[in-house]
Amino acid sequence: MRNVAATCKGLADLIQRGYDIVITHGNGPQVGDILLRNEMAKGEIPPMALDVCDAESQGQIGYMLQQALSSEFVERGMDKVAVSLVTQVVVSEDDAAFKNPTKPIGKYFTPQEAKELQKEKGWRMSYDKKRGGWRRVVPSPEPIGIVESKPVKRLIFGGVDQAEVVIACGGGGIPVVRRGNRYHGVEAVVDKDLAAAMLANSIKERLFIMATDVKNVFLDFGTIDQRPYLKGTVSELKKLYATGQFPPGSMGPKILAAIRFLEGGGEEVIICATEKLVQALEEGAGTHIYRDDVKA
Repeated sequence: MRNVAATCKGLADLIQRGYDIVITHGNGPQVGDILLRNEMAKGEIPPMALDVCDAESQGQIGYMLQQALSSEFVERGMDKVAVSLVTQVVVSEDDAAFKNPTKPIGKYFTPQEAKELQKEKGWRMSYDKKRGGWRRVVPSPEPIGIVESKPVKRLIFGGVDQAEVVIACGGGGIPVVRRGNRYHGVEAVVDKDLAAAMLANSIKERLFIMATDVKNVFLDFGTIDQRPYLKGTVSELKKLYATGQFPPGSMGPKILAAIRFLEGGGEEVIICATEKLVQALEEGAGTHIYRDDVKA
């Protein structure tokens, strides 16, 4: 709650300056905790499916953001209220990710525990070299649609007296597939950055900001040649991405999300530190990437 409160001060600064924003968030630690509770309570309480765990974490973090933001609005005398939407993200049953799970979730296990879980539950397990443990991996299919995109758009573009500040697609959203005329939840997680980019495109936003724990994007990150990458175009970014500049485990998903957003009709992407949101918008802090036909 302390971390959320600090973040929401920066978000409230933007909103107070007249920016209409939609907020998304991750859920990695929280959904992992929920899965761990499932394991600890096995035999006593029936475990929940992964899509339900995604939904629980979305509501949990959404509540925290709602409370912190609404408190900021009251304190500042602003006629605004934060609203969280439990959001479903459509994926394809034919996505190759379902046959090749790669997204690590939950706790770390010993080799023996991992072997037993593979046999007992049919889990796919992957070894994490950095942490020296085995983790469950689940499918992370590509988002292809947002079920609730129309209400999000209606709420965020409500006119001059609009009060709602929308929180949506938390944790990448709840992955669902469509079978005939019905939606069904699936055992998967959706990358939060890709889902956020799709949401931004679906409501025809022009600007997409990814707030993170670094002040800007770096080239040759972690080497003696490391240098900041502060401004560029989507064509330039695609070439850098193709050369392997942005590994999947670090900046890769955000760069891919930036490319998707700009190729989907967006005009500008900013990647910046969470505490530098205002400076990124008004003073050029962070990394700014533009659509090829948009003048920087």
